[in-house]
Amino acid sequence: MDHRSSDTPAGISRRSALTAVGTLGALGAAGALSAPAASAATATGRRPGKDPLIGAAKGSTIHAMSFNIRLDREDATQPGEPDHWPDRRPLVTAFLALEQPTILGVQEAEFQQLVAVEEGLGRHYRMAGYGRDGGAGGEYSAIFYDARRLTLLWWDQYWLSDTPDVIGSATWGNSVTRIVTWARFRDERTGREFLHVNSHFDHQSENARVRSAQVVRAQIAAAGLPAVFTADANAAAGASGPYDALVTDGGLLDTWRDADRKLTPDVGTFPNYGAPVPGGNRIDWVLATPGTEVLAATINTWTRDGRYPSDHVPVQALVRLA
Repeated sequence: MDHRSSDTPAGISRRSALTAVGTLGALGAAGALSAPAASAATATGRRPGKDPLIGAAKGSTIHAMSFNIRLDREDATQPGEPDHWPDRRPLVTAFLALEQPTILGVQEAEFQQLVAVEEGLGRHYRMAGYGRDGGAGGEYSAIFYDARRLTLLWWDQYWLSDTPDVIGSATWGNSVTRIVTWARFRDERTGREFLHVNSHFDHQSENARVRSAQVVRAQIAAAGLPAVFTADANAAAGASGPYDALVTDGGLLDTWRDADRKLTPDVGTFPNYGAPVPGGNRIDWVLATPGTEVLAATINTWTRDGRYPSDHVPVQALVRLA
């Protein structure tokens, strides 16, 4: 299913998203915000690594997850190496089968890797998105959702550039193509509509990261709906231009910072298959519109037999949208 339009029911077009950036004002200086100290999970009877930290959401809550699953480098790796996709594939599947997010934004997923995500989530999940090179080509920043609960009203994808309709375009100093995938849902439990926006910001160009953040913030503001933003932002939460554009100046909630309960320690989200770094950079984010109640959040360092499913760790939030 491929709904493509320059003026959609989400209330903002790709072109107007770029135009609307100018109304947000100039960026302020980077704010050095520190998340409160986290505590380890203490749920009575929970078996670490075997029971979900959040699991399937109940009632009006939504379990949102951002997960960079790491692209498939099978030809450049050997069996037994941490980055070898055939070894990581069953771990991605097992982790998602355990946690069962309501909405999931993935990054770096290639076409042949999508089946591992689908198998983990189950047959009742659906996907919105396609490759950043067009069709099945290139990495996906896809959105997966629980179709038993959520009705997809519309979705689209645009390129983070001055020509957002042009497949493969990159004009902000980034050599790698970057995209946004978004979906508008109706929650059949509550009858409310909301927006989910997912992206993977550039790893080299600060200009591209900041402008990408401005476009996303403009889109969310113009839509006039409760929204969740998931991303590998390639920028530190609390101390970067993209964070300022979205949170410090942009007004979105950082679900980790604002959570009622932190179910895991505060560690960096890019351990690169190594030991998690206490207080390290959170470059993977789940953000939400103001008024959202954040019941719990995790930086999930789940492993099986000492192996990670990805070089990034997934981040999760249990929210109730306003």
